[in-house]
Amino acid sequence: NAPYLLAASLARSTAAEVLASDLSSCLCPAQIKEGTEEPLSIVMYDSVKLARLVFAKLREVCVAWQKEPPALSRQRRSFQISLHAIKNTRRKMEDRHVIFQDLNALFTSEEEEDDQAYFAIFDGHGGVDAAIYAATHLHVSLAREGSFRRDPLEALRRAFCQTDQRFVLKARQENWRCGSTGVVTLIRGNELHVAWLGDSQVILVRKGSPVELMSPHKPDREDEKKRIEALGGCVIWFGAWRVNGTLSVSRAIGDMEHKPYVSCDADCATFPLDGSEDYLLLACDGFYDTVQPDEAARIVGEHLRENDGDPAMLAHRLVASARDAGSSDNITVLVVFLRDARDVM
Repeated sequence: NAPYLLAASLARSTAAEVLASDLSSCLCPAQIKEGTEEPLSIVMYDSVKLARLVFAKLREVCVAWQKEPPALSRQRRSFQISLHAIKNTRRKMEDRHVIFQDLNALFTSEEEEDDQAYFAIFDGHGGVDAAIYAATHLHVSLAREGSFRRDPLEALRRAFCQTDQRFVLKARQENWRCGSTGVVTLIRGNELHVAWLGDSQVILVRKGSPVELMSPHKPDREDEKKRIEALGGCVIWFGAWRVNGTLSVSRAIGDMEHKPYVSCDADCATFPLDGSEDYLLLACDGFYDTVQPDEAARIVGEHLRENDGDPAMLAHRLVASARDAGSSDNITVLVVFLRDARDVM
């Protein structure tokens, strides 16, 4: 429960200490490529041994900082946020979300020219492991991409692909057969960058009206259907349009048994921000399958007027509206205000 800037600085310093350490004692035995005698090119670590090292280094950093506290930079921009997530009637909760109001604090000790904030929702299927992996690793891959500063869209595409490739290796080792959709928003200065796989979505609301930012990856989308069929797959109706009669999304992280029909190639887009924007609404398909963007914007406006601009319980109300409309799926809703919620009323 440490303040965000302190927690981010601790994480950054601890990671630097770990990476500078001798990690040979944490290595897993060499993994062999399937059907060959060649070792895998990727290095794998024993998670328990690595966790022990991380906590030991974190303790060392905390002890050192108690003696001589570091100078922490100030967070230059903060966002009002409302978040709520429920398992609903499903047996397990397979959604995950990520909120970094100051991405710079997590990855660099230097003053960046532009503020950067990162918000994401990942909706797992067939298990939660792919969503957990994406929520843990995608932003790290993004920040380490060489193109991140000059071309954030290219960096987002590469980060999605790298996360998928590494998860598939992990899934093969652990015998996981799951996947995850995902939607990521990166706010850098006066630009909004959006990337997505599958049917988790984000809308932008400007002056009370929703603005479409993306088209979800569904198997019955004409271009997706042609892509799947050109690869030798098929799209079949089985309660919903499904890839090879199984998956109801056509792009995702993981789902190794459905490659290449289920693609990891994220779609990306950039939108200028001029100050007239009210908020972003990120949610999984458990929300957007039953609540349309216009209805969501109406609910937000109504809630803010009834509560004097206080957004604290807003996401709870949006989740309840989806559940009451018939959603039985996991539901996660994240509202990120781009100006004061009292001005949105």
